[in-house]
Amino acid sequence: MRKSWLPAYLALGLVWGCSFIFIKLGLEFLTPFGVAFVRCALGAITLLIVVKLMKIDLPKEKSTWYKLWIVAMLLNVVPGILFAYAELHVTSVLAGIINATTPLATLIVMLIAFREEKLKAEQVYGLILGGIGVMVVLGIWQGIGDNQLTGVIALLIAVTCYGISFPYSKRNVIPLGLKPEAAATTQLIMAAITLLPFYLYDGISQDNYRPANIFAMLALGILGSGFAYIWNFSIIAAAGSSIASSVTYLTPVVAVFVGWLFLGEVIVWHEPVGALLVILGAAVSQGRFNRRVQI
Repeated sequence: MRKSWLPAYLALGLVWGCSFIFIKLGLEFLTPFGVAFVRCALGAITLLIVVKLMKIDLPKEKSTWYKLWIVAMLLNVVPGILFAYAELHVTSVLAGIINATTPLATLIVMLIAFREEKLKAEQVYGLILGGIGVMVVLGIWQGIGDNQLTGVIALLIAVTCYGISFPYSKRNVIPLGLKPEAAATTQLIMAAITLLPFYLYDGISQDNYRPANIFAMLALGILGSGFAYIWNFSIIAAAGSSIASSVTYLTPVVAVFVGWLFLGEVIVWHEPVGALLVILGAAVSQGRFNRRVQI
């Protein structure tokens, strides 16, 4: 009998969904560089303890560390800075919704990187639906202010980095046969090392060390950038990658709810409607409505 994956699935969706409010709270005393570094450093320390307890060795080859550094740049360093920077200009709700376009960004990158693959009908429909969803989320008919536009552009670049990371990992990291925990730990170590000079240069924005802000960064690093990897791997092992990837549909729902509940962020009617279209577009592009879930 397979180990139940539901608790880990719900925990992952909750933590990743709350990441955007954690970032917003962290920005009350850290700069975007500071938020990105602290979350990666805490995540790296957490996973180092885990691999030590599990007696898992980290890779020894320099070429492997270099490849994982590239993954760290695409998954942690650049997006970490850009998401934090964006939340200086937009709400955590909007950031969470835009993050839900990651499967669509991945699809676009895959189609560019693997040109021999033919575009399927459901992928076309999904991309169109997702694109419409993004425009609805932004309320494009009302126009976008310069301040919000800056944040949205940063979010879209960050999501594009996520999209690039998956085909890169498929080509260059997965064939190495590393244990997931070792790969994730190495990745976060490289991310923290890369971000350290930026943190030392401009990491603290103001002396506003309220308990809520400190707790938010601890949760973002230890849970969102540490245990989240372990939960994700356990879900893949117990239920399959298809179910594991569907957590992407849960995170924007959590982000919208917690942003409204704890930060009092105003939710305009077109944001949840657009979010639904984005999620639906991602699901259609992945063919979730015309095939059984593989476990």
